[in-house]
Amino acid sequence: MEAAAEPLRSVRHLSRVLLFLSQCYILSGDGSLNLDHSQPLAQSIKDPGPTRIFIVVPRAAENQLFSHLTESTEIPPYMMKCPSNGLCSRLPADCIECATNASCTYGKPVTFDCTVKPSVTCVDQDLRPQRNFVINMTCRFCWQLPETDYECSNSTTCMTVACPRQRYFANCTVRDHIHCLGNRTFPKLLYCNWTGGYKWSTALALSITLGGFGADRFYLGQWREGLGKLFSFGGLGIWTLIDVLLIGVGYVGPADGSLYI
Repeated sequence: MEAAAEPLRSVRHLSRVLLFLSQCYILSGDGSLNLDHSQPLAQSIKDPGPTRIFIVVPRAAENQLFSHLTESTEIPPYMMKCPSNGLCSRLPADCIECATNASCTYGKPVTFDCTVKPSVTCVDQDLRPQRNFVINMTCRFCWQLPETDYECSNSTTCMTVACPRQRYFANCTVRDHIHCLGNRTFPKLLYCNWTGGYKWSTALALSITLGGFGADRFYLGQWREGLGKLFSFGGLGIWTLIDVLLIGVGYVGPADGSLYI
């Protein structure tokens, strides 16, 4: 029995060895057993997919494009003064550009050809859109206009009550709807003309009634003179009478140099 079982064991061992070798051969990829779906799988792994193209834009070009888009959406500052769909002849000077000529005769009527600025819309007398028109004005420079046609800055540091009367340099700007030649902003020498809120009638009343105690000088901000009048009982009445006359004629004014109201 044992002699008959020995060949069977040898056959089993040999079959196991052959099976092991065949599996190693197949797994190494050189065997003839290939799965049908293995090749497409390998192709799908190696396929890089759709090609993507990236465009690198230089920073200078990017900034230029951004500034162009920003400028195209910005509203010009003069548009705040330009009414929409109004008469072109009544537009403010900041909304139009005119071909002026300084060789005209001063004080004489003159006409100039004008064009509205970009983004400004206006119409003519027949309510039709218009861009080119003619404007009528008087031949004179902006600094030659009457005082009612421009506004000037005020100075609160010069003395209005002084002899001679003081002046100051002011920056003046022509009103929007006034047309003239030259710069619309110009310097001009003006007399000091400002007020701090002191009333002439109040100062005169205090000088007459309580001037002996220096109330008028205290009211005008002249506290040193007020103390002098207070402790001298109005200079025994003489100083009081003098102040009544000086305040009455306007020679004595507020200490800050302003005018009475």
